[in-house]
Amino acid sequence: MTSTIAHTGFTQDSFEAFLAARGEPAWLADARRRAWESFERLDLPARNQEEWMRTDLRMFHLDRFGLPNDLPAGAFPPSALLSHGVDLAGHEVSLNSRPVASALDPALAARGVIFGSLDRLLSERADILRPYFDREIISPAVDRFAALHAACWSGGSVLYVPRGVTVERPLHVLNGISAGGVDFGKTLVILEEGAEATLLAETAGLDNNPGLHCGANEIFVGPGARLRYVNLQNWGTGVWHFAHQKALVDRDARLQWTIGALGSRLAQVNQHVALVGTGAEAQVNGVMFTEGKQQLTYNTLQHHQAEHCRSDLLYKGALQDRSRVVWRGMIKVDKGAQKTDGYQRNDNLMLSEHARADSIPGLEIEADDVRCTHGSTAGRVDDEQIFYARCRGLTRKEAIRMIVAGFFQQVFDRITIESVRDALGEAIGRRIREYD
Repeated sequence: MTSTIAHTGFTQDSFEAFLAARGEPAWLADARRRAWESFERLDLPARNQEEWMRTDLRMFHLDRFGLPNDLPAGAFPPSALLSHGVDLAGHEVSLNSRPVASALDPALAARGVIFGSLDRLLSERADILRPYFDREIISPAVDRFAALHAACWSGGSVLYVPRGVTVERPLHVLNGISAGGVDFGKTLVILEEGAEATLLAETAGLDNNPGLHCGANEIFVGPGARLRYVNLQNWGTGVWHFAHQKALVDRDARLQWTIGALGSRLAQVNQHVALVGTGAEAQVNGVMFTEGKQQLTYNTLQHHQAEHCRSDLLYKGALQDRSRVVWRGMIKVDKGAQKTDGYQRNDNLMLSEHARADSIPGLEIEADDVRCTHGSTAGRVDDEQIFYARCRGLTRKEAIRMIVAGFFQQVFDRITIESVRDALGEAIGRRIREYD
């Protein structure tokens, strides 16, 4: 799969052709048109905006990409990492924003679980899914990328678990990009009251091929529900990655959200968790590993909107070569969110003297009976530890791999799914270079 796709660009004509080809109901086409108007009105984010001031878009040219096109002949998705050795209850695969394969255990479908291509299921089950669509928890007006995604999303996936239903086995989603391809995937996860599920979602690209991902994740965790959500970003190193991700966690619900960020040329992600019901809890885990001239920027927000809620965020990054990681975190507590317990931490391990990590924790608290703390660290790999390991027969690369694994262990210990721990550890281990 080496051919590069020819695009028609993001023009009014190409957008109208995109709409006509989809044949969607009027309510959805109207929503897309409103978002397109925002896209045409907005400029690319400027460097004087707080979330974008550390992201350089001068080398990004949107006109080199275009709306999702037909798949090139013989195209096939890249390999998945998270599904190896896992007994899955269902899977969904897309390539260049086009659905490729989908399956769900019939027993779960009989219990009302909806899982698969959002393109298909939104038309078949609009009675259930449309209300969540209409809520637009990620506004198209946030920035130009959010507007572009809202207008042009395609090839996304949906998981809906009805009230009181438990999905015992994980479900898996893979989104791939081929050379010059684009992905406008939208992930919609809905767990109704008392439901429980595990979703493993990953992205993948090939080699250093150019590509564009402009996506959104919208998550609803109903009262008393339990969601374990793993989101691995493993694009090829030529892919531009822009995403807005937001979860609403309701009364006494639990969300464990694990981010793995390994790929892409440049990533700019806004990850928000809103605790909207009393007693809600969210644990957010992040593992970032960079190489070459990659830059990964994550803006996280733990928004406490109700009483007696708890949020716990731990992001760890390891950097080599001339790569850069930016983490900017915020805990926001509304005036009525008393008895809040919020924590956030970011640690960075520098494997090269040329790498750079920006860590910016923050608190914005309006309530007066809360416990909110934060912290961050950055440091170079310990030469004494390397010397100690080499004295016992390890090569330098083996020693660094062991140190990196130990650095990430605190996050891995939080991940309850063994295959995910193994996949992240192996993927990071393969990226570690040999340094003198």
